[in-house]
Formats: sequence, structure tokens, C-alpha cells
Amino acid sequence: MSLVADLNTLLGLDSVSYKVDLSKEELFHEAIANDRGRVAHDGPSDAQKAYATSLGVDGPLVYYTDPDCTGRRTKDTYAVAWPEVDDEIWFKADLNRYKPEDYEGLLKRVVQHLNEKQATLYVKNVFMGSDSDFAVPYRFVGEYATHAMFVHNMFPKDLDVADVDDRRWTMLNVPSFECVPERDGSRSEAAVIIDTRNRICLVAGRADYCGVNKKTIFTVGNYLLPKQGRLSMHCSANVGPKDDAAILFGLSGTGKTTLSADPERRLIGDDETIWSDNGLCNLEDGCYAKLIDLDKEAEPVIAAALSKPGTIIENVPPLPGKSMAECHPDELDLTDRSIAENTRFSYPLSANPNVMPNGQGPHPQTIVLLTADAFGVLPPIAILEPEDVMYHFVSGFTSRVAGTEVGVTEPQPTFSACFGGPFMAQKPNVYAGLLADKMKQHRARCILLNTGWTGGPYGTGERISIKLTRALLNAALEGKLDDVPTETHDVLKLRMPTECPGVPSEMLNPRQTWSDKAAYDAAAVKLRDMFRDNFEKKGFGSFGIEARI
Repeated sequence: MSLVADLNTLLGLDSVSYKVDLSKEELFHEAIANDRGRVAHDGPSDAQKAYATSLGVDGPLVYYTDPDCTGRRTKDTYAVAWPEVDDEIWFKADLNRYKPEDYEGLLKRVVQHLNEKQATLYVKNVFMGSDSDFAVPYRFVGEYATHAMFVHNMFPKDLDVADVDDRRWTMLNVPSFECVPERDGSRSEAAVIIDTRNRICLVAGRADYCGVNKKTIFTVGNYLLPKQGRLSMHCSANVGPKDDAAILFGLSGTGKTTLSADPERRLIGDDETIWSDNGLCNLEDGCYAKLIDLDKEAEPVIAAALSKPGTIIENVPPLPGKSMAECHPDELDLTDRSIAENTRFSYPLSANPNVMPNGQGPHPQTIVLLTADAFGVLPPIAILEPEDVMYHFVSGFTSRVAGTEVGVTEPQPTFSACFGGPFMAQKPNVYAGLLADKMKQHRARCILLNTGWTGGPYGTGERISIKLTRALLNAALEGKLDDVPTETHDVLKLRMPTECPGVPSEMLNPRQTWSDKAAYDAAAVKLRDMFRDNFEKKGFGSFGIEARI
């Protein structure tokens, strides 16, 4: 079936035109000429959205989102509660139920809107996953050329995949439509909805942050792949010189990207990885990096990619008194928060100098759960048993520090199940069970690596140095902690090595680094109770997860 006939049958689009699989250069010009929408709260709804820098088509495209969508609209993200999946999907605050009858009505109105305006839609045919054995065909259909260009950057394109038409997922992305909650059953004027029955992702309304086109289909992968026995993970992965692979889980601020970017190890991917019977593979073919306060010396790969053609800079303003066309991308002020805190940059994975061929690698020997404990309680490294792994994996703990947000005056705990809770469409025990099974099958070790504070909490103690963290990580990767003596933490029940090459032994037990031992003991009990409270509130026990703290 032709693309036009396919989209007419699937969606009812019969009065639109398509621009299919344009090159990135063509999409660059299309975006500047045609992408229109709101870019300021008090601005028009037909403002220009995309601009060239002084490099023109030989440099990046600069794109501005709607001011209400400078990040994912988590409260407006849904899955259709079809009867066959209502008990299967892990519905929660950032993946809500959408009534089937409301969804069907909304989809018809969105399609009618496009037909009536005789819209021009951009189409990109790509894949989710770099392994041809199970890569999911993904067709983007949307109003913005910028989004099509983003999808081209972020996903594999040339794979020999069977049954493409029968397994394809289609995203319909329509920023010009405005949802009406009373009519459409949405919470606001925008909705991002996953329809598992018809393999459709609907983005209706002002949800034009580029990451929506990546994270929505990643959530789909997190629903589909575990049903096939394949573990989809929000993590980075790399491979060492002895063909030894490792995966690193971690929330924002824990060092996942920094630690995975090791010059001695080849990168599989820095954000989304699949562990199958074939080993590891990257879900993507690109990187979507945060730009705010980027240290160009510490992150030279990202800095170098800023001025490359075919990349996309999101929500970074031009220099004062200049138009974007007068600005060289290397001159842009990456500390400027006037548009958004969450400024972003999309570039191809090939911009990294040391990557694995085809984004694939062997089964991992080491699993790393990263945390940044601002309470100063967790040891810098702990060796986890399989039951510990499941517990800490579903807990997904890190902490925010005082001063990063208004009203935050002391460290606050953050728990995100499986280190990516919003994107986990299956219930957490599904991922935890697969992780435990695969670790057992492939005899992988697991460590809890703390990149947070020692000697006291944030404001009193010191942040564990990157040098010390790398020494701990390298020792674990090289198997040097497999047989060392250990001691068990009295409160948190974690098994801590008592020696590690290149690391002072007194650093390995966090209690010894505090001058006030009673204060440490009180802080440890407080953190333990935070873990217990999260475990109880999330109902992990009902999923068959064993409480370990």
C-alpha cells in the first residue's frame, strides 16, 4: 500500500499533501520558511519558529518551542485505556489514562482539522532500535519540518527489517490544533496520547518540544520490548578495550553522560539502550544534550557539534542586539535562561569520536546504578546482590541540592522507578525481573556508585571528586572489587568494600568521614525512612519486590 493510501486508511487523511523523507538540508530550508507557531506568551500564533545562524545551511538550525512546552508535558501524557491493556500499562501521574471514546473523538477532530486546512505534512520513516532483529518501524507525520529533521537526527534509518508495514508505529504531530478539555477529555489545550491498539502516537496542541518525538516513542518501546523478553532501559552504555560492556543507570545530575564518555571505552549510547539475547544496542542514532551552562572544555564533543550542519539548537536566544542570522553558533551564550532552563541540542551519534559500530555491543559484565546523595549518607560504592539490585533499581534514588530550586533549603530525595519512571509503560517489576534474570544469565556484577557528598551533607561535606569516582568505577569494571573484603552498613544494609585500588580506605565507609558520628547515624536513619516511605507509597511490595532496607 502506498504511503498516501496507508495514512488515509489508518487516520482518514484525504485532503493533505506530504513531503516525504526530505534530506536534512531540504528540511533546514523548509523549517525556516514554513514552521510557524507561538514562541512567546503574548505573541502571535503564526510566528517564525526556526532560524539559521551566520553559517546558514552549513551550520545548525535554531528552533523555538511554544513557551508552555520547553520540556515534556508530563501531566498531559496519556495512554488510551483500551480494555485489553488497562490492567497491563503502569498508569501513574506522568502516564495517565485516556478514555477510549474521548480519544476516538479527538483523533477524528484532529484529522478533520488537517483535512480542512489542506495541510502540508512532513514524513520521516525511521526505526526505533539499531538491531534489525527487533527494531520497531517508526513513521513521523507532522506539521513542522524541524520535528522531521529532529527525528532524522535521533533514530536509525537504514536497516533491513522484516514486516515493516505490519509492525509500524505512526506519530501524528499537530501543533496547530487546540484541544478543548470539556469536549476532548484532555487536561489542557494539548495532549500526547499513545494508542496501543492502532499503533498511533497522537500529539495534539502546543506540545512542540522536540523531545516529545523521542520520549513518546521510547515509552512505546518500553511497552513493547519487555513483552518480547527484551529489556529497554533509560541508561548509557559503553564497551572497554577487552570487549567488556557496561551499562550506567542514573537520573539527571548523577554523572551518567560524563562517566560513560570515557576515552578508553567506546560508546554504545548515552540515554536509551536495549538488552536483548543479542547483547546491547542503542535505541537511537543521535544525542539530545542539555546546553544550559555547558562547559565547552569539559564537553568538547558537544561544543564541537554546535556549529556542525544538520544539528538543531533548541531555545537558545541570539546575542543581545543581534539577529540569529548575525550570530555564529560558537558565540551563543549558553548560560542565558531567558527563554528556558531546559535548552537542548540534537546532533547525530556519529559526532562522537569513539562509538561502537551500528550502536551495538556485547552483553554487559557490569551494571552501575548511579546516585548523587546530597545527604552524605550513602557509601561512595556498594556491591549489590541480585535482590538488592531489584530494590535499588525500582527505587531509582538521587537527591536535589539546596539552591537549585526556589524553596529548596536542604537536600531533597528524588525517586524515579527504574531510573526513568515517566517512560516506563510496563509495571516496574517487569523491568526489575528482566534485569535480575539477565544479570544472572550473563553473570554480570552490579554496583551502586554514589557521586554525591561525603563528610557531611551538601553545605557541610564535600562532593566526591570525579577522580575518586572514576577510580571506583574503573576498579569495578576491571573486576578488582569482586573478591575484596567487605563490611555491611548497619542502617542501609549495603555491602561496602573495605579496600579499593587508588582510593583511601577511610573514604569507603561514609560514617568514618563525618566528624560528628551521632549526626551521621541520625542522617542515615532519616534516609532509610525516605527509602521505606517511597517503597510503601509506590506499592512495590505488591509487585513482588523485596524490601531490602
